Amino acid sequence: MKRRAGAATLIMALFTGVAVVAHAPGSGSVAADPHAAHVMPRGVPVAVALPGPVPRDGWTVQADGATTPDVAERAVDGDSDTVWRSGGTALPHTIVVDTHNLVAVNGLTYLPPADPADGRIGQYAVSVSTDGTTWGQPVATGTFADDDVLKTVTIGTVVTRFVRLTAITEAGGRGPIVGVAELDLLGGVDPALPRNGWTVSTDSQETAAANYAAANVLDGNTATFWHTAYSRPPAAALPHQLTVDLRTPNLVSGLSYLPRQGASRNGAIGRYRVQTSMNGTTWGPAATTGSFADTGTAKTVTFSPELARYVRLTALSEAGGRGPWSSAAELNVLGRANPTLARTGWTVTADSQHPGLLAASVLDGNATTIWHSAYNTTPAAPLPHTLTIDTKSARPLGGLTYLPRPAAAANGRIGRYTIATSTDGSSWTTRVSNDAFPDSPALQTAVFPTVTARYVRLTAHSEAGRRGPWSSAAEINLLGPNGAVVAQRGRWSAPVGFPLVPVAAAQLPDGRILTWSAYAPNAFSGGRGKTVTATYDPVAGVVSQRTVTETGHDMFCPGISYLPDGRVMVTGGNDAGKTSWYDPSTDAWTTGPTMTTPRGYHASTTLSDGRVFTIGGSWSGGIGGIAGTPHKGGEVWSAATGWRALSGAPAAPMLTADANPDGDYRKDNHAWLFAWSGGRVLQAGPSRRMNWYTTTGNGSVTSAGVRSDDNDAMNGTAVMYDAGKILAVGGATSYEGIGSTTNAYVITVNGTTVSTRKVSEMANARAFHSSVALPDGKVLVTGGQNFPAPFSDNTAVLSAELWDPATETFTRMASAVVPRTYHSVGLLMPDARVFTGGGGLCGNCPGNHFDGEIFTPPYLLNPDGTPAARPVITDAPATAANGASVTVATDRPVTAFSLVRMGTVTHTVNTDQRRLALTSTAAEGGGYRVTIPADPGVALPGYWMLFALDAKGVPSVAKTIRIG
Repeated sequence: MKRRAGAATLIMALFTGVAVVAHAPGSGSVAADPHAAHVMPRGVPVAVALPGPVPRDGWTVQADGATTPDVAERAVDGDSDTVWRSGGTALPHTIVVDTHNLVAVNGLTYLPPADPADGRIGQYAVSVSTDGTTWGQPVATGTFADDDVLKTVTIGTVVTRFVRLTAITEAGGRGPIVGVAELDLLGGVDPALPRNGWTVSTDSQETAAANYAAANVLDGNTATFWHTAYSRPPAAALPHQLTVDLRTPNLVSGLSYLPRQGASRNGAIGRYRVQTSMNGTTWGPAATTGSFADTGTAKTVTFSPELARYVRLTALSEAGGRGPWSSAAELNVLGRANPTLARTGWTVTADSQHPGLLAASVLDGNATTIWHSAYNTTPAAPLPHTLTIDTKSARPLGGLTYLPRPAAAANGRIGRYTIATSTDGSSWTTRVSNDAFPDSPALQTAVFPTVTARYVRLTAHSEAGRRGPWSSAAEINLLGPNGAVVAQRGRWSAPVGFPLVPVAAAQLPDGRILTWSAYAPNAFSGGRGKTVTATYDPVAGVVSQRTVTETGHDMFCPGISYLPDGRVMVTGGNDAGKTSWYDPSTDAWTTGPTMTTPRGYHASTTLSDGRVFTIGGSWSGGIGGIAGTPHKGGEVWSAATGWRALSGAPAAPMLTADANPDGDYRKDNHAWLFAWSGGRVLQAGPSRRMNWYTTTGNGSVTSAGVRSDDNDAMNGTAVMYDAGKILAVGGATSYEGIGSTTNAYVITVNGTTVSTRKVSEMANARAFHSSVALPDGKVLVTGGQNFPAPFSDNTAVLSAELWDPATETFTRMASAVVPRTYHSVGLLMPDARVFTGGGGLCGNCPGNHFDGEIFTPPYLLNPDGTPAARPVITDAPATAANGASVTVATDRPVTAFSLVRMGTVTHTVNTDQRRLALTSTAAEGGGYRVTIPADPGVALPGYWMLFALDAKGVPSVAKTIRIG
């Protein structure tokens, strides 16, 4: 297949499994900016092979129109120089791929026309169908950039036959015709499961001559590896085993193996076998077997989903025949969380049961009691035999697990089987037809596309070992669908595509979200004097794009602050000395004054009097603390004087002990700044040393103590979830190359006194994550990595966690589809949902994520997953002074009010975010009197979201209010 250069680089990265990133076009020259040598990422071995295109054999394609000879089949002919173009009828236009089979799909790639540019798709939607007639809600929406670079759309893995791409607009507004040069579907694989708490055992490991222990395959560091023993002859003989204990059952569907990295290939696994087990003792037949190629790239194998706690990789040979040893850098297990449904109240019937071996035994939770078909008659009850489970109400279903009777006796193990479902117990639809369980005592799993049903029938057509006409079972469980909505765990939206990687974002007062990347949608290098931006309107579902050139400012890696008048101030970054303002009311960018110190990776915060303080930022504009360059101390902006250096506010007290030897290059990055009373600023991290900075006169700094027993927590997060209450979570002692932490601390500010105490830890170690304060005071933590590695999705954490200040504990939430690691963002939206997006910006590499997802927290869902009824604020003031008591009207009784400041975020830093609980009383004539905090250091000047919450904790959609 012919591809243009940009597309070819990406496809190569997909299949080599290594994120080797070249400079973007035009970035080969060395820029004058001092940080130019550090801007492009180095190659990071990928620990999980990425999905590739599904074979197109037998595909057919239909479109709503074509201009002869540009017929629809040209979109899948393997030739990027031929293009399907729609007819000239009005948009939207559709192109539908029929695979003529049910296949697992987790996305698609779209190659736009190159020359002419006319017809490139802009706004789009992707839908799937099993029959080509019934189409659900889109599985992805968004907007493609107006260029000829290959586009990738990611969705949650679905099993489907038809995939429809709908072009809603033409990217450049050039007319109603759209075109596709090439369209590929990406094979569906489940994500890598989070490895927190996992352990691994092996038959052999080298620990005498070097640290090549088995534990290295789970440490997240692709530079370390496991190797079988070799230092004491004779070397341990093949076969060798690695057995991973996942600690809890998961629906396992694959395994990824990354061989050792470096020049030596010794121990690279050749022939292999993968097995699973629920108890670590009884192992089923091989889930998959095969042979790995003798290369250093990641290898992923998939198999039919199996519910399992243990996964074993057995190395049967060495790939190059070099010796009897085996080695591995990283091991990942693919799959989904355990979807087993609770069986409370269920009943079961059978066509036949032996006295004392009743059908009810399959639902009793006791693996030693069994159901057995009748054998005390002559002849014994003949096959087939049926078990029919009544779940008592219709529910989403996606599979079944069958546990045979204990291994001591094999009689009745089911062989060939059928699974059917019904909503009424009368009309049945076959979901699994004429499949077969192996003759094994191990747990067996059967999955099928999601259906809604009340009854499930398992029909046994044969006995696995042909021992007789009987059937038996110890336990039967039903599985919910993969990714099913669970109200107590929240819900993720379908991905929303952006024409850029959203590395920075600001929640605007009108509900839109402003995002930006750098001079290019997918790459950065030096200062280019322009910034690619995109604005997302969640109500209309539209993403618009724009390149900002009027301020001459490349705003990658900046400081961001909301000014009291609603303008967004963006400082430094790639163009390290510049300041730009964005005014949401006029949609205009204007130039601000130059900073006294050029910066990038710094943090800034709006002060109680409306000024802005910033500090640190050695990533760009020169490295502090090296070659005579001073540390990048604080400076302050005011409308009257512009930027002014604060000689008494040095950066040295807040530096981390990062392992990078290059001065302050990493030590002064991403400060956790919290504006407070009287123009003071608490620097709460990421260094474990905390400090108070004053901003009057020449400024000053005094110690605020240390963060309890925490270490430095670079790329961790801290969020003020109530007045003077800060939750700090995660991070690592260095920017990269060392494991992150699960630590969580509550920091309490009382006047100028700061106290810290450790609270229950997260379930997942994280760095590069986002923390978002919700209207009810809980904090949602999303994304991140166990082992921070910029521009890599290795060890990405997909499941969110919700922290409750009442219990000071975390609860696991639903899992996102797309990894959100380095260069990702998270923001609270006015509708009380949470936007997350981005990750990557590393050129044409597989780590780029041109999309976002929206999380619906549990407080917006009923127990059955339907939307909860929400209170409505019917009247509220648009402005309020600090200390004012204002009247707020609602459509029903509420019990609480809160304010959450509009957020701005990049690189884990969101200093604008702050949530305050409000006091309220009943107002005469109806409504509520709500008091705004009097201290402008608590209720900072600017735009806030006002929420009302009912007795169940369900929040309203926010009203925007300007404080101060």
